[in-house]
Formats: sequence, structure tokens, C-alpha cells
Amino acid sequence: MRKIVLLILVIVLYSCQEEVFLELRTIDARPVIEGVWTNLGNVNYVKVTRSRDFYDEDANEVIMDAQVMVTNLRNGQVVPFRFSHQVDRYLPINNIGGIIGDSYRLSVKIGDDEYQSEGILLEPPRLDSITYEFKDERLFREEGYYLTMYGDIPFTENNFYRIRVVRNDTLLNRRNDYLLFDDTFGTSILNRGFELNGFTFQENDKVRLELFRLNRDAFDYLNQLVSLLFNDGGLFSPPPQNPESNIRLVKGELEPLGYFMVSPMLHETIVITTDE
Repeated sequence: MRKIVLLILVIVLYSCQEEVFLELRTIDARPVIEGVWTNLGNVNYVKVTRSRDFYDEDANEVIMDAQVMVTNLRNGQVVPFRFSHQVDRYLPINNIGGIIGDSYRLSVKIGDDEYQSEGILLEPPRLDSITYEFKDERLFREEGYYLTMYGDIPFTENNFYRIRVVRNDTLLNRRNDYLLFDDTFGTSILNRGFELNGFTFQENDKVRLELFRLNRDAFDYLNQLVSLLFNDGGLFSPPPQNPESNIRLVKGELEPLGYFMVSPMLHETIVITTDE
């Protein structure tokens, strides 16, 4: 009798489930600007698209007729960008990169609207070596090779970092793949070895690690982005909202979304091989 009652209760509860679509407020499409400016010209770019509604499943509209440039605020050098149809983004003319220690301003003009953002190309930390070790499967740990980075962070301020992982020419950019850290627990993280937990590699994998030192506003943007990616929309989750942009509107009406990241870039590539 008890089993029958439980079965009826389960059926009733299941039948009460209903998928709910919230009636969210819609606004005009806004420009979404994603800019990356480093000391390496071949990785610098600016991507300009338009936002879409929360439930819209169409791809973002790419804006191809914007005027984009980056200006060195120390010497006044202007680096114009040109739209590339191959990658749907703006690339710097002649692959020009930034100078460590200089400040830069991104300027984007879309029709009558103009946007700007600024950042300092900070001195990079030191990346000495990358090691890897095979580890057996354990609870909450997959079998495979794990990487550890060694180096040094000699700075007492502006310690905001991101590590990007590229495996076999594919950037790992799922929500669990954003490696962000600061000096909350000190700056010896690279001295004692920073193991990339959660990243498992196999024999013959080619792995490229990229280390960035960010300005605080770009670091905060990425932190908010990660929080948004982990928002499951459940009953106890906060309402989803866009990360706070570090790009400001200087002329026009449409406020921008997105961010401008100014950072040095260190990179190292290794291939996983079996120990003899």
C-alpha cells in the first residue's frame, strides 16, 4: 500500500512540472565590443557585434563598417584596424603590437556613436617552465597528464591574471576553463608550482599556455562573466545580467557591452610525450 501511495505522489509531482519562460524586458540591440591589445601584434583584435534578446537563438550580427583604432597615449601613435572577413573581426594594420609600460586607448565609431576604453600594458611576470605528470584516476580526478607552471610574480600591486589553455589548436573556453587569479593568497603561486587542476591531457597532445596580466577592470569583467556562465537560472539564482563593461560611450545614445583587455602575453607550447 505504501509503495502505491509513493508512486501516485511521484506521478502527481511530475505532472505538476511546467516549463516557464520569463517575460523579460526587451531593449534595442546594443553594440558588443571585444578588444584585445597585447605586446604581440598577431594576437591583437577587436570584434564588434550587436546584442540579441535572451531567448534569441540566431547568431550575433557582426558589424563590419565600424571605424576602429588604438592610440598610444604616450607618443600619440595611432594604429588603425581593418575588418577581416576571414575571421569576422578587426585586425591591426601590419600586426602592430603594444609597448610594455605604455597606456593605450581603444576608439570605436559605429555610425554616429563613439566608444572608448583605456588600459596600461603592464610588465609581465616571469614564466620559467612547464612540467607534466601522469596521474591515475581518483575520486573527482580523471586519469591523464596534468600540467604545472613555474615562474615568478615580483609585483606588489596590479596582480590580476588569466591563463588560457589551447589544446591541439583549440582554445578551451567552456565555463570551467576560465583560469583567473589574483594575489589574495599571496604572489608565490608560480614559485611553488601552479598545477592546472581540471585540465586533463593525453599522450601526443600539443598544449599552448598563455599567461596575461590584466588591468583591474578587465579582470572584474571576466569574473562577472564566469559568474554569469555558472548561473543555472534556478529558483535561488540571481537574475542574469550582463557584466559591467569597461568601455564608455563618449558620443551617441546606445550604451556598449563588452570589454577592452590591455595585457602583456607570455606563451609556451609543449607536446605530451611518454616518459621512457
